[in-house]
Amino acid sequence: MTDVAKIKKTAAEWQEQLTAEQFHVLRQSGTERPFTGPYCNSFDHGRYDCAGCGQPLFLSDTKFDAGCGWPSFFKAVAPEAITEIEDATLGMVRTEIRCSKCDGHLGHVFPDGPPPTGLRYCLNGHAMTFTHET
Repeated sequence: MTDVAKIKKTAAEWQEQLTAEQFHVLRQSGTERPFTGPYCNSFDHGRYDCAGCGQPLFLSDTKFDAGCGWPSFFKAVAPEAITEIEDATLGMVRTEIRCSKCDGHLGHVFPDGPPPTGLRYCLNGHAMTFTHET
């Protein structure tokens, strides 16, 4: 994965394509309540893709139970899949993560994950779809 072709759509086009929950998270930078979104407790073998554009984001073998209420991963499928942005909202400084292809809000990344990266990509379940692999 190298050059990522950007997807641009109007808000109306995104609303037609996405569920209300997906639109809130991906296009309005919303956050689902902890332990309420899909994939939080799922550890099936497969791949997690962006719900907005289908770009591969994370593999199941990098998913771990962080106990935080959101699906967590220690490594993206490729560095180019994720865009990191400083987020200074809510009285704190965090690193927001977005899909590099459609600019959909995915969640945040924190430096408190397990080896080998020490990172915890904390995602909204509604920002992703899952493809089972056998």
